[in-house]
Amino acid sequence: MENRVLVKLEHVRKTFGEKTIIRDLSLDIYEGEFLTLLGPSGCGKTTVLRMISGLESVSEGSVWLDGKDVTSVPASKRLVSTIFQDFALFPHLTVWDNVNFGLKMIGIPKPEAARRIRSALRLVKLTGFEDRYPAQLSGGQKQRVAIARGIVMHHKILLLDESLASLDLKLKREMQTELKHLQQHLGMTFVYVTHDQDEALTMSDRIAVMNAGNIVQLGTPEEIYKKPKNDFVKSFISDIDLINFKKTRMNRYEEKA
Repeated sequence: MENRVLVKLEHVRKTFGEKTIIRDLSLDIYEGEFLTLLGPSGCGKTTVLRMISGLESVSEGSVWLDGKDVTSVPASKRLVSTIFQDFALFPHLTVWDNVNFGLKMIGIPKPEAARRIRSALRLVKLTGFEDRYPAQLSGGQKQRVAIARGIVMHHKILLLDESLASLDLKLKREMQTELKHLQQHLGMTFVYVTHDQDEALTMSDRIAVMNAGNIVQLGTPEEIYKKPKNDFVKSFISDIDLINFKKTRMNRYEEKA
């Protein structure tokens, strides 16, 4: 059975003045997959994410979500959730109120909102933290609040922009595992932006390697790692430890079984 395309970018181009950031980029993202946009700083990966969300307009081309052309649709009506690198939590709101913010904005009735919030906090292991404020949370807990705020909206797509970048290495690896398990449990489409090769290879179903505003290779982690298409891809992933990569991927397969 063919995978259903949930996000489609068709010949998308983005310019700022005379500077071209994205060059004639086309990409299909499938329902229920974890796709990572991987590349060095300045390659255009965050711009692609922002064009999907509607936070950035396209200069040319079109953006489709769930079979509908949303190129001209504002971000507030695109029904996607975005988690930013700084988590963007409201410091004066409790965990409960932070997670409830989007639901309140769209008028979800209080009983339904409460049910969703409790469910989301349970999934991200924050039951009992409802009355705490962001200043009382660790980095990993803030990350979980941001994720809960995204999944509580019941959108089909969650966009994550360098969302683990500010965490220390140990916590980052824990959150990689948790993010992947959560995505599999929910069956949501996750689109993740990172320059960290290890993150991409660990969590992704597919990886789009970007350079200078183009996708230079699109494939599974195994394809990207074992069969790089050009010197740029080969060089960019060459410092990944082979033994650790195989071990991590094997753990993933065992978890799916």
